[in-house]
Amino acid sequence: MPIEIHKLETLYQGYSTLMMATLAAPDGTTFKREIEHHGHAAAVLAYDPARRTALMVSQPRAPVIWADGPPELLEAIAGMLDGEDPQVCVRREAMEEAGVTLGEVEPLGVAFPSPGVSSERMHLFLAAYSLRDRVADGGGVDGEDENITVMEIPLAQLWAQVEAQEIQDLKTLTLILALRVRRPELFA
Repeated sequence: MPIEIHKLETLYQGYSTLMMATLAAPDGTTFKREIEHHGHAAAVLAYDPARRTALMVSQPRAPVIWADGPPELLEAIAGMLDGEDPQVCVRREAMEEAGVTLGEVEPLGVAFPSPGVSSERMHLFLAAYSLRDRVADGGGVDGEDENITVMEIPLAQLWAQVEAQEIQDLKTLTLILALRVRRPELFA
């Protein structure tokens, strides 16, 4: 018999929901674990193979600032699913955050970014774009206070940041590593 959730109590509900789970082990003992739930997300590394660049966003993140991280975190384009298909989500987020229209997106998989506390599942994608696909400024949705800065960064520079341990966002690191494995020639 596997470990099962015996009881689930909601402690707080807002943007995130915090729950206390009482789990039952096969031997009958019980123990408690907190669960944070805020929904599922999707992320995409948009890259221009001709110019060997990636379209990245930088924005302040309160938890990162609180944890003495950088004042702004360099990230791949990402967002919450809001009930939509993950590919629809990354296309919407690419336009909102970076002003780019994505063509074909290449799925990499689905991962739990922080399984010790969060129920979030992150769908990961790569997508090529070209300069003509940059049709707007991006920067996020008005009224959401995202404070997004859009940057095009050479892939060789991104790789140097990986090697210098400067990429501190897990989804971004994963996506850069995946592109490097699949298309190493773009990083030369």
